Amino acid sequence: MFADRATIIIKSGKGGDGHVSFRREKYVPNGGPDGGDGGRGGDIIFLVDEGLNTLTDYRHRRKFAAEPGEEGGKRNCHGKNGEDLILKVPAGTVIKDAASDKVIADMSGENRRQVILKGGRGGMGNQHYATSTMQAPKYAQPGGEAIELEVKLELKVIADVGLVGFPNVGKSSLLSRVTNAQPKIANYHFTTLQPNLGVVDLDGAKGFVIADIPGLIEGASEGVGLGLEFLRHIERTKVMIHMVDAAGTEGRDPIADIKAINRELNAYDPQLLQKPQVIAANKIDAIYGDENEIIQALKAEFEKDGIRVFPISVVSGKGLKELLYHVQNLLEQCSQEPIVYEAEFDPALRFFQNDPYTVTRDDDGAFVIEGPRVEKMLGYTNIDSEKGFLFFQKFLKEQGIIRELEEMGIEDGDTVRMYGYAFDYYK
Repeated sequence: MFADRATIIIKSGKGGDGHVSFRREKYVPNGGPDGGDGGRGGDIIFLVDEGLNTLTDYRHRRKFAAEPGEEGGKRNCHGKNGEDLILKVPAGTVIKDAASDKVIADMSGENRRQVILKGGRGGMGNQHYATSTMQAPKYAQPGGEAIELEVKLELKVIADVGLVGFPNVGKSSLLSRVTNAQPKIANYHFTTLQPNLGVVDLDGAKGFVIADIPGLIEGASEGVGLGLEFLRHIERTKVMIHMVDAAGTEGRDPIADIKAINRELNAYDPQLLQKPQVIAANKIDAIYGDENEIIQALKAEFEKDGIRVFPISVVSGKGLKELLYHVQNLLEQCSQEPIVYEAEFDPALRFFQNDPYTVTRDDDGAFVIEGPRVEKMLGYTNIDSEKGFLFFQKFLKEQGIIRELEEMGIEDGDTVRMYGYAFDYYK
C-alpha cells in the first residue's frame, strides 16, 4: 500500500547534568571546584532523500529518539554530546503538530534539512558558580529537558500538472504515452493506488512534471473510498487536466463527472478551483469522425468559462501535441515559485508558554531575567548565530519580557543577564 501519511512520536535528547566535584591533589589542600559541563542532547533533524517516494519507513515504527548528552565529569571534563537523529523523508513531506494540525515544516523547495526539535543544553558544572563569597559551590546546573512531540507526516506530491478523472478514462495510459513513467495499467476500477509521476519533454518548450492522481469518487472530501488519501496531492499542482471518456464506453456522463470532481475539490479546498483547468476528451479513436455529441456538449458547457476541450486519443496519439503545448502555455502564465507551506507552529514554544519568569535589578544596575521558560529557551537556541539570536529576541518580545524591561526604565547600553549570558540592551 502506498504510504503518504504517518503519525510518529519524536523526542530530542536530554542535556547532560553539570557535575559537582572539587580538585583533590597532593600539595593542593584547598582545590577549587572542577565539575565539568554536561553534553548537549541530540537534535531531531528531518532530511530530504531524493531516493525516497513514500513514507513507508514510518508506518512500521512509532517512536524515534535522539541520544541524551552525558553528565559532566570531574577535572573539568565535558560530557559527550548526544548524537543527533536524522530522519529521511521524500521531498514534499509536510510535518505537522498532531495536536493542532499546524505546519511545523514543509520539506520542499530549498528546505532540504530542518531541525525540528533541539536537544537539551548541557548543564554547567559547579566550577561556573564559584564566587568570592561562595568558593566551594556544591550544586551544578541540570541538563535541559528533552522535548517529546507527536507529529503527522503528510506527503504532498510535487508536480506541475495534476491529471484527474474517474477510473478507466485512460489517465495511466496517457501518462505512460507522454512521459517516461511506467504505471500499472489494467481495465478495472481503482487500479491506480498511488500517484504516478512523469516528466513531459516538449520540443522548443520547457518540460513539466505531471502526476496521475488516482480516481476520485463522490464523497472523497468526506473520506469516502480512497479519495481523501490523494486529494492532498492536488494542492501543489498549478494546472489540472480533467480526463473523460468521449466515446461513452463506460456509460458515464463526462459533464457530470467533471462537475462531481470539482465539487470534491471545492469541498476539500476552494482555492483548488482557482487553478487553470483543461479537459482531455479521450478515446476519439472509438468514435466516427473527430467529434460527437459528447465532445460538442463538453465544449458548450465549459469553453464559455475559458476551459478548453481537447479531443484526444491516447492509442493513436491524435490531439496529444496540441493538449500538451496548451498546458505548457498555461504553466507559463502561473507563478514560477514552488508552493511551500509556511510554518505555523514552533514545537519549543509549547513547552515554555506557561512557565513563570521574573525581571529584577542587581546592585550593579544590571537587569536579571530568570525563570524556567527563559532558561529552557536559552538551552534550545543557538544564540551565537544571527538567526538564533533574532529568534531569541522575538521570543523575549512575544513573552512580554522586553515590554517589562522598558517599563522598569531600561536604557540603551544597560546590561541584561540571563543564566550565564550578559547582553547590552539597544532598542
